[in-house]
Amino acid sequence: MTDIMVQHAYATRAAEYTALLGTTDAAHEEDQRLIAGWGKSLRGPAIDAGCGPGHWTALLANHGADVEGIDLVPLFIDKARSRFPATRFRMATLRALGVPDGRLAGILAWYSLIHLSPAALPLVLREFARCVKPEGSILLGFFEGPAGEPFPHAVTTAYYWSVGAMSQHLLATGFKVQEVHVRTEPECRPHVAIIAVRTTPEG
Repeated sequence: MTDIMVQHAYATRAAEYTALLGTTDAAHEEDQRLIAGWGKSLRGPAIDAGCGPGHWTALLANHGADVEGIDLVPLFIDKARSRFPATRFRMATLRALGVPDGRLAGILAWYSLIHLSPAALPLVLREFARCVKPEGSILLGFFEGPAGEPFPHAVTTAYYWSVGAMSQHLLATGFKVQEVHVRTEPECRPHVAIIAVRTTPEG
């Protein structure tokens, strides 16, 4: 999927997406606790990459994180700014976060990597590695399944990743997996959350 295709797909359903999923109350309690706890651990600026209507960005900010949300969909940025005026939001893509090297203490990518093709995922993870300082961390959320296999997501084509394959991609781009959380529920795709730490040049 190209950025333009994803941007168009979400732009046409931004209002619907915000109404159905645009609050943390709509999320599983385990996800709320995990993201809030990770945010509290950050020591420096962070980005919510692919923030959508901004609810996770606002949650991180409410827990003391120095965070801004980025998204490639203008309607999402507009909605986020109107809903959470005290929180920072701007247009950017996963492939170009728009921050200096080693600037960030953390990146949240909560189900925002799922529309990346297998060829595009390493490019984005390398951009995350460029932006995160040593010992900083990233928190990823995605659907578990056969690595790189596409499936018909409600908005546009998405891709499964196995824990093993995602961990290998993270290792290859300068991250060490610290925590893995897997959740399965009836009639739902398995959910995975991974916290990975940016390694130092010495490893």
